Amino acid sequence: MGRKVETLFVMAATLLCVSLCRAAPADFGTERVSDEARDAADRVTRTADHRQLPFAIVDKLDARVYVFDGAGRLAGASTVLLGLAPGDTSIPDMAQRRPASLAPHERSTPAGRFESQPGHNDRGEAIVWVDYAASLAIHRLRPAPAAERRVERLASATPDDNRITLGCIVVPVAFYEAVIEPLLGRQRGVVYVLPETRPVQAMFGGLESGLAIR
Repeated sequence: MGRKVETLFVMAATLLCVSLCRAAPADFGTERVSDEARDAADRVTRTADHRQLPFAIVDKLDARVYVFDGAGRLAGASTVLLGLAPGDTSIPDMAQRRPASLAPHERSTPAGRFESQPGHNDRGEAIVWVDYAASLAIHRLRPAPAAERRVERLASATPDDNRITLGCIVVPVAFYEAVIEPLLGRQRGVVYVLPETRPVQAMFGGLESGLAIR
């Protein structure tokens, strides 16, 4: 009888812990954040959709990324460079296309929920694959033609000039090495890229009822 009571107590404590963990909002600390990004992160932690894996929220409209540990604590935030064209979908044959063949309107960063994994590009550089089939990754800032002014775009005060990439999410080198690599570059994670052509809440329509986001 004592063992049964002990088992029931453990089960009750576990359920209580899970309930409390699921209810905890994401912790942004003192970081500046849009209402949409905060709402998205809270939905993720409230439903435990990230399964206690590290996760990132990419706010395209604000050109920023927020990276969290598995407990929902903010590990760091940064400005990012994004796909040149507005839009929330990628072209179907993106992985088979040569970069030079992409028209300006095809260079967008798709929105959605992605299960990320560490990997390498064709040059052997460590990156985080967000969607391998769509050639979508998070990677550090690389040398580029001076006319693209990528360093200046990352440092600018507004997100208006942060559209320049083929679609990948580009972060400063120091941020990649200090935040991205330790959390998303060594294990699987989840990356939520917020939409810009439809309400953010629509992206999470199935999440509250236990369905996957796509």
